[in-house]
Amino acid sequence: MLSKYDEKIGNIREKISALLREITAADELALEAFKLSDAQMFKEVQKSLEKIGFKGDEIDNEIIKTFALFGPEAKELRFLVAYLKMTNEIVRTGEGVKKYARRMSEHTTNECNIEPFKPSIILLHKSSVNALKYILECFDKKEECNYEDNYRKVLVEESMNDDLFAVLEKEILNRIIDEKELSIDYVKILGSLRKLERSCDRSVNIANLMMYAEQGGEIKLFK
Repeated sequence: MLSKYDEKIGNIREKISALLREITAADELALEAFKLSDAQMFKEVQKSLEKIGFKGDEIDNEIIKTFALFGPEAKELRFLVAYLKMTNEIVRTGEGVKKYARRMSEHTTNECNIEPFKPSIILLHKSSVNALKYILECFDKKEECNYEDNYRKVLVEESMNDDLFAVLEKEILNRIIDEKELSIDYVKILGSLRKLERSCDRSVNIANLMMYAEQGGEIKLFK
């Protein structure tokens, strides 16, 4: 029979997993919306993430109550600290996906021609989705997860994401030189794509926190 503390931790894990699942599904939907230039699908992404901050606060409150009621030991305390930090990274990832969906919906209807960049943007987006999927899979299969291996896989996606963003940034800046009258629009597109780049950074942070919770050591997060 599980102790009250273990029940609480299990409940927190389930809520974090559900939050991750919602964000991953929304991120995949945003990718499809971009592929199809579908404004309605972009709106669905935004609607699905409307209460993401509230859900994050709910998890944080559960963690704080567990702190207060059960006076956890060192290992238990490590899990709670990691989960508290994870919630922040997860919510910020979800907020980034929501903003990306809103902005990309606008970008696909303005005068900028983003069609030449579409294959690279899709690959950039896929890497951010893949990183989230690795984390979600590890959360859902806790007993089977190799946390170090999971961290390395997320790092590979983040590295690929960085390289793709650097290529896109160069291509878009070159387009600004050729189409100065649309420079502000192209800069906004770059800002939107950075949401995907930051999503991968946050996934690395979450994977690191998962490893820290299980193994201890040091917390090393992207700023």
